[in-house]
Amino acid sequence: MQYKKILLTGIVCLCFQLLTAQQKTSTGTVSGIVKDKTGSPVPHATISIKRTAIATTADESGKFTLKHVPAGNCIIVISAVGFTQVEKKIAVHENTTETLVIETSAAGTTLETVSVIGRSATQLANRQSYNVTAIDAKQLHNSTLDLSHTLDRVSGVRVRETGGVGSSFNFSLNGFSGNQVKFFLDGVPMDNFGSSFQINNIPINFADRVEVYKGVVPIWLGSDALGGAVNIITGNKYRNYIDASYSYGSFNTHRSAINTAFTTRKGFTVQLNAFQNYSDNNYKVTLDVADINTGRYYPNTTVKRFHDRYHNETLVTNIGFVNKKWADKFLVGITLGKNSKQIQTGARMVSVFGAWNRSGSIIMPALKYQKRDLIIKGLDVMVNVNYNLGSEQNIDTAFRRYDWFGNYKQYEGAGSERSRTMYKFRNNIGLATTTASYKISDNHSVAINNVYSSFNRKGSDELYPDDDKYQQPQKTDKNILGLSYKFDYKERWSIMAFGKHLFQHAHTRVSYNPSGNYGDVAYKNQDNNISKLGYGVAASYFITSALQVKASYERSNRLPENEEMFGDLINQESNFDLKPEKSDNVNLGVHYSFRLNKDHRFAVSAGGIYRRATDFIYFRLNANQSMLVADNLAGVKNTGGEGEIRYSYKTWLSAGVNFTYQNIINKRKYEPGYTGVSLVYNDRMPNLPFMFGNADAAVYFKNVWKDGDNLSIGYNLLYVHAFYLYWPSQGTSKDKYGIPQQLAHDVNIIYTLKNGRYNIGLECKNITNDQLYDNFSLQKPGRGFYGKLRYFFAK
Repeated sequence: MQYKKILLTGIVCLCFQLLTAQQKTSTGTVSGIVKDKTGSPVPHATISIKRTAIATTADESGKFTLKHVPAGNCIIVISAVGFTQVEKKIAVHENTTETLVIETSAAGTTLETVSVIGRSATQLANRQSYNVTAIDAKQLHNSTLDLSHTLDRVSGVRVRETGGVGSSFNFSLNGFSGNQVKFFLDGVPMDNFGSSFQINNIPINFADRVEVYKGVVPIWLGSDALGGAVNIITGNKYRNYIDASYSYGSFNTHRSAINTAFTTRKGFTVQLNAFQNYSDNNYKVTLDVADINTGRYYPNTTVKRFHDRYHNETLVTNIGFVNKKWADKFLVGITLGKNSKQIQTGARMVSVFGAWNRSGSIIMPALKYQKRDLIIKGLDVMVNVNYNLGSEQNIDTAFRRYDWFGNYKQYEGAGSERSRTMYKFRNNIGLATTTASYKISDNHSVAINNVYSSFNRKGSDELYPDDDKYQQPQKTDKNILGLSYKFDYKERWSIMAFGKHLFQHAHTRVSYNPSGNYGDVAYKNQDNNISKLGYGVAASYFITSALQVKASYERSNRLPENEEMFGDLINQESNFDLKPEKSDNVNLGVHYSFRLNKDHRFAVSAGGIYRRATDFIYFRLNANQSMLVADNLAGVKNTGGEGEIRYSYKTWLSAGVNFTYQNIINKRKYEPGYTGVSLVYNDRMPNLPFMFGNADAAVYFKNVWKDGDNLSIGYNLLYVHAFYLYWPSQGTSKDKYGIPQQLAHDVNIIYTLKNGRYNIGLECKNITNDQLYDNFSLQKPGRGFYGKLRYFFAK
């Protein structure tokens, strides 16, 4: 009897185990696509099963897959930035795949302000292992900002301009600047876009999101960046839409932009983006001036800039197909543009010009192809090819000397204001980039990226048609190959390891004196081959769903750029013997968001950086101090940190502050040609801001006159600590030049009607009318008022 009880109990337990095992395997798969009411895909939406930990993120095409979903009835939740959350009841069957098409509608249009709201614009960017800050550009589309001024409000970033609209600028990220930081448009390098397509003339409406990678750069960007990268993501969220704007402001500044797309139900699409900028830049500056005719001296006098007009026009158009079986995106397009810039001053405002000008153009055909699940599921491929046929020209033929009153003296003969030239050149740069990624399983994925570029400069000067120096070849071929492996664990933590191989071949002909006799010049071939290997690792861990920590390391290399090797025959001398830069980059970061009851929300982030660069490329004056020349510096070390705090109250208040400190130290112990330790060894690098920050605040009023009419009032503060122009250890405090502390205050009022269809923005920049400098003696515009009208419609 006892035996039977034991046997019966065993049978019951066995049946229970079998039943439990059966229940454990009773799962199914849910896949589908998230679209808006117009039928356009919603990228990066979050899809989850209610009351479970099962969740995923849609890709760029709105597609998603949820695996191991318990069989039976459940509720799927879909949420996305700018859209109303959707909950849908579905039935999941065992070992089957349920396919869904889920529609969500746009939420009431978010009030737009010139504040950068939130550290990350999307959950996708927020969860990356890299030290990345993402800006939701859509929040800024009613402002008059261009991309450079938007980026200037990100921690760790400084954009230094030499003047007003269209002026030369230097972009610095965590102490690295110039060519050390790379720019991308939808993942495609912008190295060959020329002067007509730069971040300081691209309006914010052109972008959907901007991602700033600090330090380690992902391999899919295909870059030889030394210390970071900026990826401008344009996106085409709507199948059929129009976004048109026009702004007018001080100094006769006009900006206009139109972005539109038309897409049929069968996927045929035409996309057009166009923008223009114009400004007289005739703002007032205060300095010591003298009348060139009378010689009379006028100390501390306020005058207007009179030769600083700038304008550019750019058109980007694509035609092709989207969301087809054979391609998610297949586009053939062309970018056309031109710009013209009058040159008012030299490196300092003691030099003044009245006839010198520059111009440039871009003619760039392009091909884009993108396909998910190519041939096999999980294999995604993207290909981009373009070739720039544009040109650049420098014209300086007036033999005159100007003063700041606009008076001039005319001289006889063939002279100029600086260096007589009409030099025009075409860089003829081709670019081909290919990225392939394969998701091996839910946890494992690999990716490979290859970027090939060719450079072939051809130039001439009609003033000197027989000059041999314009006929010498200047060519490079560069290839960057990257490979990465990523492991994700239940969206809790992830780690990525990667490697990069960089190769460059450069060819030119250099001059020499074969006989030793004065004026005897001949040319000989010179070639340079460089091969470098880089590598790195990036990891992220969510201690809780609200607390994330990150760490990354990279051994990065940067190959010399074409203009650094060949010069530009205008302001920059060639140095064909330049060595590639290399740097060890370490980043640590933490991000924590929390609430104090349901009304008060906080987001806190902090990061630390370490950079140790060798063969650091910098610019110095040439032998006769008439031009710049790129050279290598033995070593530079940078340690620093940054932090940001953001706060919001309900839906009507948002505020934040960020701060950056970077200590960039010269580690070249011995100067060439000298014995003994350098006097500036361990000095902080001169002419570089080392402490700066931003603060912003905005209040929102919904349904002001009627439903759908909203008002926002915003404020932004920029702070830059004073820094020296020359080495800090040289000279006394009385005779050392410096750039004084900078405080710039901007305010704005934005009113939107009919849920964002009609928009009116008013802004005042530099409201206190302070004298602002990014570079020594080069004054930026004073107080300015600007207005913007914008119309947006999507179907």
